[in-house]
Amino acid sequence: MNEPGTLTPLGRRDLASVFHPMAQIATLNEQGPLMIVRGEGIYVWDEDGKQYIDGLAGLWCTSLGYGNEELAQTAYEQIKKLSYGHLFADKSHDTAMQLAEKLKAVVPGGFSKVFFGLSGSDANDTQIKLMRYYNNAVGRPEKKKIIARNKAYHGVTFAAASATGLAPFHQGFDLPVESFLHTDCPHYYRFHEPGESEEDFTTRLVDNLERLILAENPDTVAAFIAEPIMGAGGVLVPPDSYFPKIQRVLKKYDVLFIDDEVITGFGRTGNPFAVQTFDLQPATISLAKSLTSAYLPLSAVMIPEFIYQAVAEVSKEWGIFGHGFTYSGHPVSAALGLKVLEIYERDGIFERAARLGEQFQAHLQRLADHPLVGEVRGKGLVGACELVMDKATGQAFDPDAAVGKYSLARMKDNGLISRAIGDTLALCPPLIVSADEVDEIFVRYTKGLNETLDWVTRQGLLAA
Repeated sequence: MNEPGTLTPLGRRDLASVFHPMAQIATLNEQGPLMIVRGEGIYVWDEDGKQYIDGLAGLWCTSLGYGNEELAQTAYEQIKKLSYGHLFADKSHDTAMQLAEKLKAVVPGGFSKVFFGLSGSDANDTQIKLMRYYNNAVGRPEKKKIIARNKAYHGVTFAAASATGLAPFHQGFDLPVESFLHTDCPHYYRFHEPGESEEDFTTRLVDNLERLILAENPDTVAAFIAEPIMGAGGVLVPPDSYFPKIQRVLKKYDVLFIDDEVITGFGRTGNPFAVQTFDLQPATISLAKSLTSAYLPLSAVMIPEFIYQAVAEVSKEWGIFGHGFTYSGHPVSAALGLKVLEIYERDGIFERAARLGEQFQAHLQRLADHPLVGEVRGKGLVGACELVMDKATGQAFDPDAAVGKYSLARMKDNGLISRAIGDTLALCPPLIVSADEVDEIFVRYTKGLNETLDWVTRQGLLAA
């Protein structure tokens, strides 16, 4: 973090022209951006040549790290062969076809078709529109409501942001719009009642969901959308019994389950997909991010045959399915997706990530004893520590103290890029991280925590 009045030359140029997403604009204009100019493996360098471990894999996405020559060559060859092609109407191209075939083969669930987009946001927007279209097609025009969860993140497009359950993504945008509902966040540490076990907590949340569906009328509720692990909500991992109980309620009331695997897909949780980690049976799945290791934009919605056939049948009357993007299934992005999936399989990336995930989680668990840490949580190669004012009671810091922001800056000064979600410090390194690099990540992370502890102690912020 730059001090006010110390903007770098590139930082000044950036602020003069770039409208930054997801930024507190007034603060950014004072302190300036961190200008990254190069990346290799799990490392990135700023304009002054300082090296950082990218402990968040960009935005939970650069699974194969930076500067992969094989991916660069794949993009170059595809650009020479076919630089652009679209999928509208009767047009297609072989790279999109091959990638769709490969995804059907590797994603569990026996899906029939793949709809391509560019981002997790547009994948979830597609999901929501598809649920409305499907229910209209099968003669259930009232069955349109989408239930998401508080603290969920599903994107920032109009519909996806309405499903998102985080206030900053609604503030000033007049969101969520009508027909979007939110139910409880399954974070036991923060939201359990005194004396309530994890099992009882889960039962209460599931009962609340059932009451919500009944209050709204099941004939009006189309789908429930959920991330297996809530990323931007704070790396929130539900209790073991949560999804089994949730899925029984959804099935009882014919509410389709949309699995948002934009973060958790492709090896992140210790299995190839989080449907395996949490034993999920969704109707549809959203994929993005690690599908191309974020080298180019690409998303995919996995669609079952019963939905596709309903759309196909009604097309005889309605005509075109009026949804899609200029860059849906872009051939260069699709070629990279194919190569990334090949590398995952050829190099045993998922298996290796699962092994290193055990080491990663062991490091996290050791931090449970840190005086600042209220809870550690994660699966595989994703995790977080939540910092608290009172370790015994879990009392949070006053948000105005900005303890997470301070800790994030200390980690950055120590050469580690993390992410502060309030006072939760998240980690999600590239899947290609080595055992020694996992150790080094936690050396830097722990140093940042210790420096934060010194600061909050001097500031008198800890509970007496």
